[in-house]
Amino acid sequence: MDDMQLLRYSRHILLQELGPDAQERFEQAHALCIGMGGLGAPAAQFLAAAGVGTLTLCDADRVDLTNLQRQILYATTDIGALKVDAAAQRLAAVNPEIRIERIAARVDPTSLVSLVKAADVVLDCSDNFATRHAVNAACVRAGKPLVSGAAIRFDGQVAVFDTADATSPCYHCLFGEGQELEETRCATMGVFAPLVGIVGAMQAAEALKLLAQVGTSLAGRLLLLDALTMQWRELRVPRDPACPVCAARSS
Repeated sequence: MDDMQLLRYSRHILLQELGPDAQERFEQAHALCIGMGGLGAPAAQFLAAAGVGTLTLCDADRVDLTNLQRQILYATTDIGALKVDAAAQRLAAVNPEIRIERIAARVDPTSLVSLVKAADVVLDCSDNFATRHAVNAACVRAGKPLVSGAAIRFDGQVAVFDTADATSPCYHCLFGEGQELEETRCATMGVFAPLVGIVGAMQAAEALKLLAQVGTSLAGRLLLLDALTMQWRELRVPRDPACPVCAARSS
């Protein structure tokens, strides 16, 4: 690192748990963000500011006026622009040293295979179960850690599914594809603006910990936040030995 980089990242380098070694890991790392809405916006900002070397941003949507209440990466002048383009411009302004790849398309299982394989950590910031299950399956197949977040109304959740840990469940172990789960969207149910910032920031924190190989991740745990009472609950999530997605993984 040169003097400017040492200064830019000094507050991380000062942390005994991180230091220059972790910062070099960030610089060499590749993070994949699926969804650049309320969760992806703060998550990507923190990853970019921390110096994660390559960010791949995936989102097919354009910035809408209704997004601006919570998707803090965008401005009124961005309305109508592709989210990945507006996000890339803003993130490059925050940290011009990183590389930003843009995928302005809704990722499908086929495209996810190569995208996930190229990444060191995957952040699922999407808003629907079909995408979440597809991302999970790709992560299990490629052996890549998945940081999952969700937020609706005043309820948030965040979890890590780490295939490097033989005891860690995958997303399907927690939410089976065949289960009757209520599909709720911000567009119809609403969402408390700061909630997505809290969850997205936590996703970034877990991703950085995984990349730096420090601390204890949320693998095997699901954190639930009720933002109305500002109370957290933690649920232990066991691995399902009969899970059709990850059961074949060596244990």
